[in-house]
Amino acid sequence: MLGRRALVFLLVLMAIAAAFAVPQTSVQAASNVVVPGQIVLDPLPGTPAVGLPGDIIEVHPAEGVNIQSLQIVSILHGPYDLQIVGTEDGVVKAKIPDETVPDVYFLVVKSDKGDVTIPNGVWVMEKAPTVLRIAHGSDLHVTSGFKMGFVCGDYFQKSIPEILNYCKNPIGMHSYTAAESFMTYYAMTGIRGQNVINLIISTGDDVDTSGDQEGYKMFDKAILHATAAGTPLISIKGNHDHPPTYYSKYVGPRYFYRVIGDFLIIGLDSRGEERHPEMEQLQWMEDVLKSHPNKTVIVLVHHPFWYSTPDGNWGGTIKGYTAFDDNDWNALTKFVSWDWEGRNGEYDDIARYFLQMVEKYNIRLVLAGHIHRDKPVLYIDKNGNEHWFWTVTTTGAPDKTSNPPSEKDKARGYTTPSWYGSQVIYVYSNGTVEFPLAGNVLHEGISSLPVPQKFVVFRQEGLEGTAVQFFNELNESVSGPLVIKIPAGASVDPESTNITYEVVAEREIGGENYMLLNVTIPRGISQITAVTKKDTKPPEVSIGYITPSKPQPGQRFSVYISANDNVGIKTMKVQIIVGGKVVKELPAFSVKPSEVKATYFTEVDGVNATTFTIKAIATDFYGNTKEATYQVGTAATTKSTAETSNNEGKGICGPAAIVALAAVPALFLRRK
Repeated sequence: MLGRRALVFLLVLMAIAAAFAVPQTSVQAASNVVVPGQIVLDPLPGTPAVGLPGDIIEVHPAEGVNIQSLQIVSILHGPYDLQIVGTEDGVVKAKIPDETVPDVYFLVVKSDKGDVTIPNGVWVMEKAPTVLRIAHGSDLHVTSGFKMGFVCGDYFQKSIPEILNYCKNPIGMHSYTAAESFMTYYAMTGIRGQNVINLIISTGDDVDTSGDQEGYKMFDKAILHATAAGTPLISIKGNHDHPPTYYSKYVGPRYFYRVIGDFLIIGLDSRGEERHPEMEQLQWMEDVLKSHPNKTVIVLVHHPFWYSTPDGNWGGTIKGYTAFDDNDWNALTKFVSWDWEGRNGEYDDIARYFLQMVEKYNIRLVLAGHIHRDKPVLYIDKNGNEHWFWTVTTTGAPDKTSNPPSEKDKARGYTTPSWYGSQVIYVYSNGTVEFPLAGNVLHEGISSLPVPQKFVVFRQEGLEGTAVQFFNELNESVSGPLVIKIPAGASVDPESTNITYEVVAEREIGGENYMLLNVTIPRGISQITAVTKKDTKPPEVSIGYITPSKPQPGQRFSVYISANDNVGIKTMKVQIIVGGKVVKELPAFSVKPSEVKATYFTEVDGVNATTFTIKAIATDFYGNTKEATYQVGTAATTKSTAETSNNEGKGICGPAAIVALAAVPALFLRRK
């Protein structure tokens, strides 16, 4: 028996190797491709250079790289050649041309080691802002693997059966979908749109696993879609980005600062298991503060400074203390997070030094994430100065308390609900901090805004077209700029588009074709397609396997489906058929929504039969449909496919891939 099991296990491993041979080869080949951080250390997609027309910006080349030329271009404007005016300590100084039209630009770098095109590379401002209108998200946890929750309206649950208790048509919120939705929404309401915000900020854990190179590419894709629409983004590193092997190649440096008119933004690195910046980094921070006096300062750091307040663990107000007084500091330490102070005060000097700088330089706002729930803290020092420490819930990960709390959450003591949230914060040049959309945030529970919870964007980029689907459950339509990547020669198909749109410009940048539109997204479900020709091809679909493979009556099981399309798959449904009658119909969701060719899954909360049929129904954005069936409980498992059009579709999974899929659930499991 053991020999047979070993043989089966060996065959599965061989099947996995055969099924995924091509992706592994392409990943290996990608390591030879020049990526942004191999040429430039700063700016990168998460840390744009900032300036006005005529200003000098700094470009930090990677070690041993000789920069030959610099150029900026956007979908609307440019290209403009930046004049290299000199080099100081290895840093290249370059002038933004006086005639540059304000926009957020790709930075095109040509060097002796290769060329790179960096989205969100240079933010050219029209004038120095008097108010920074910030859209704050955190803990996006983008992954090339599987990380998904399920939402509808205010509800959020961690499994399909749980969310189906609250609605029939939930939305699968993969971490990449959440990141895309967050950035797309705030780009639409940003500088070129409604001008509600003028800067997007992410406070770390941009990717779920620091070694996930593909995840960082996906994160950069989301950055591109937002910033190419005209609103810049600044991001910092979190503990899931540690060590910064790929972070420093795709997002930005460990720590940095940016001057934006009267504002100074300092991005810190609270590292991995250390959970706070080291003393050397804080000393660097004070040097930056000393050399930029009279600025309104905003600090970004992943791990929150405060654990509690006199009002409770949820947050609240701390008033009347100073970190410069020993007695006051001893009283304050009971409120400081162990991440900063240490369980036994072993990092006391670091925590105290940081708070002293907050008071000394009148730092008005400290933004954080990490704890996957909202925590507002207002620290009013002994001189009466207000310092906001705002921590936002996770914008992209399902690792938080459900809304309403599930029985599993309650059993673990988690009773305060959360959701996929973000926040809009206004900081004025005089230091005033406001939460204009949320109002009073000093209360227990959810104080963040329901974006992306109630504004979800799915992008599908096929070989013959691009499709974008919107789920707008906010109380109003949303208008603003939208950027989509399209195949060469594609145009918007009005017959398959039900949003209001105007094509503003198209351009090829870095070998890819982009379209900039002004759109209005109505409430409800809507879509836009840009195709090379009308789509008449049905999707490709086949049911790979179920787990467990022989579920007992009433036992929960999962169904895994492989699918592909030339433009994009709009919906995937799974029906359970017993005795010729449909007894259940469930939605299925892509485990990799960044790609059209992907695996879909659903969870079935038991079937009271030993023999039944599973039917998967894939529908594309043109209404073309393909079906596949899977027989459970028969002497031999059988599968078949059918379609509603006369076009012949092909399944995308060969035998090796079908067998290998049986081992996929183990790959989805990861240590938190």
